[in-house]
Amino acid sequence: MRVRLQTVRLMRRIWLAMVAVLLVIGAGMSAHAALRVISERNAARDRAMVAADARAAAPGSTAFADQETAAPAAGVTGTIDLPDLPIPAGVALDSGVVPARPFSMAGASAIDRDRARQCLTAAIYYEAASEPDAGQQAVAQVILNRARHPAFPGTVCGVVYQGSEHAGCQFSFACDGAMARVPARAAWVRAARAAGMALAGYVYAPVGLATHYHTYAVTPAWNRSLVMTDVVGAHFFHRWKGYWGTSAAFNQRYVGGEPVPGPHREIQPLAPPTPEMIAAAGAAAVAAASAGKTTAATPSVPVAVAKASPMPSKPAAAVVTDMLPPESQILDRWKDSGKPLK
Repeated sequence: MRVRLQTVRLMRRIWLAMVAVLLVIGAGMSAHAALRVISERNAARDRAMVAADARAAAPGSTAFADQETAAPAAGVTGTIDLPDLPIPAGVALDSGVVPARPFSMAGASAIDRDRARQCLTAAIYYEAASEPDAGQQAVAQVILNRARHPAFPGTVCGVVYQGSEHAGCQFSFACDGAMARVPARAAWVRAARAAGMALAGYVYAPVGLATHYHTYAVTPAWNRSLVMTDVVGAHFFHRWKGYWGTSAAFNQRYVGGEPVPGPHREIQPLAPPTPEMIAAAGAAAVAAASAGKTTAATPSVPVAVAKASPMPSKPAAAVVTDMLPPESQILDRWKDSGKPLK
């Protein structure tokens, strides 16, 4: 009897163990299926995002919204649509990292040189004040590369403060209030030194033709459609793919005309007309048209105008040339009246 009871208990334990194993296997298969579904869904999302970025990188594309075009955070550049220009046939694509040509301000006025130095110094200071010399030179190279690319303004200040007129800054410091802080003198002098070197023709070759960068902390949407050229300090540097990232595309000549350093004046968007405004404008137009028809239909009546008769001229007053008393009007026979008798 005791042996039978032990056998039953053993069989029960074996059965429970088998059920537990089956449950574990079933849970594992369910989890694996769920993970596969999630993985496929993420892959599809990534493919869609890559396709969207590729469409946005095509010339003339407007796929990037304002918040995607602007710098999403400090230490990250914004991006912009590529120019809607024809690509020359037979252009050889660059292989590897190609250094940029030295930036030239030959023929620029003293005002343009001073403004370019101020704007480039501000960008280096607010974007890379804590970076080593190489990091500051790399940031300066990106800005000058942009000034020579037809997708961007052709001036240094225009590149640095691009988009500030509608709060879509390519460099975040121009829109986020960072410029309200007084710069540290030593750091500003250091940034000015890097700016002066770059404007004088110094080329930081490791980043090549990079026009974008971002920090470790932020991965912008444009990152997938560009080619990384180097990592310097805390920044990753990137250039465009295809022709627009080759040295042949950087053909915009510097002609001066630097704007005033600082964020551009904000452009207020035009408010759409309200129904009341449209109705008032229509009523005014109808009234003006009716008034014009009434004036044209009313014949003009000739009115006789009497000629004014000339006024008689007054005789000219006699000119007095004698200052003596006037001649007496008393008759001779009365001249002696009133005198005492002798």
